Amino acid sequence: MELSVVFVGTGGSVPTARRGLPAVLIRHGGQSVLVDCGEGTQRQLVKSVGLVDLDALFFTHFHSDHWLGFPGLIKTLDLRERNRPLKVYGPPGLKKIIEFTEQAAGRTKFAVEAIELGSADQVDMDGFTLAPFNVSHRGPAFGYVLYEPDRPGRLDVELARSLGITNGPDFGRLQSGQVVNGVDPVDVVGEPRSGRKVVISGDTTPCEALDIAAHQADLLIHEATFRDEDRVRAHERAHSTARQAAELAARSESKLLALTHISSRYGGHELLDEAREVFENTEVARDFDVVEIPFPERGAPRLIRHKRGGRPNQQTDGQEPTADQLAIIEPHS
Repeated sequence: MELSVVFVGTGGSVPTARRGLPAVLIRHGGQSVLVDCGEGTQRQLVKSVGLVDLDALFFTHFHSDHWLGFPGLIKTLDLRERNRPLKVYGPPGLKKIIEFTEQAAGRTKFAVEAIELGSADQVDMDGFTLAPFNVSHRGPAFGYVLYEPDRPGRLDVELARSLGITNGPDFGRLQSGQVVNGVDPVDVVGEPRSGRKVVISGDTTPCEALDIAAHQADLLIHEATFRDEDRVRAHERAHSTARQAAELAARSESKLLALTHISSRYGGHELLDEAREVFENTEVARDFDVVEIPFPERGAPRLIRHKRGGRPNQQTDGQEPTADQLAIIEPHS
């Protein structure tokens, strides 16, 4: 079952030539879920994976850089004759955003269902669950944890055969917990295997809820709006530094840390260097990069760099453009 994350927009507060505003696309099997929808998100999708038929959309919070792309996206989906409802989830205040969107985009041929969540809620999809948790930002704000249910343990086929199990379908019944021809699953099936886990911090200063949610995440997507030398300002603006994100990744035993919400004051390499001093398996996500997350027995999560200018970048090479190669705009985050 495919599980991958596409970084649709990795900037913070204002776009640059290389970074759009916040949006993350999660693909699980045949399902597509968008988390946040900054200005220009539909254009970013068209330039990368295409304008996908979304199954759901989740907002972390309602600062403008995280949702202003929503009215345009809704209008385009309507023009493309979408006919199935779109469920939209977020913290309290979501219904006001939907009302504004309806005024801006006009009446759509499909229903837009607004579901305001509490931190104790969860949303069950086909094969995985998305659960919000409160983070520490300015106003109501969520992070999200995506997790799969545990999978059956590995079947010892040779042992099962030695006990007289020869029919292929009987192997499946054993693995599902059924006794077959007197053979008990506990004798031939290993311990249940954990499902995969992705955690999205949203915008936040370090907080206990995020520490708990990130425990042993396969992928931790964490904002890194500031360098650690600006830790005081980061706290004042309720954001995090790259080092703080790395410290959390280390504490939580995450497998891969992807830094995002990158301020336009940085090129990215300086944030990467700072974070890797604490947590080596860190990447600074760029627009249209993809992280593939296989089941643990099939390998570790890996970041695949988007090809720029027709030439592929090296995977996880850690090389970011320097600040003077980018247009530097002082952000208002």
